[in-house]
Amino acid sequence: MIQTVIHYFLHFGMPLIIAYTFFRNDYKRVYLILLATMLVDLDHLIATPIFSPNRCSINFHPLHTYYAMAVYVIMLFLPKPYKIIGLGLLLHMLTDLNDCVMTYLNCPQCLVEAPARDLVAWLARATNF
Repeated sequence: MIQTVIHYFLHFGMPLIIAYTFFRNDYKRVYLILLATMLVDLDHLIATPIFSPNRCSINFHPLHTYYAMAVYVIMLFLPKPYKIIGLGLLLHMLTDLNDCVMTYLNCPQCLVEAPARDLVAWLARATNF
């Protein structure tokens, strides 16, 4: 339950906080752009099954790979709106990574075959949970 609340807060609440804090004059448009970056999850449609509750999407889905994340970091150095899109995509990846860590903490065996398992396990140890 708490994992779901945190997940959706990071997807919907944190973008609003970021938009209002850093882009106050244009926060509504920025917030919509940040929300639109959730379309990155369309890459889940090519997975079989499309939804798996214990799947870690980091480095599993094409738009959630480390290579894609490198592109999202580069986008931070481009002019608006690309900078905002890159920020939204990276926030999305951090949200999904947080979800992976929380899943791992509750069920390490659930992520045995996760491509990002080593990263997730390291983060779980580093946060001392």
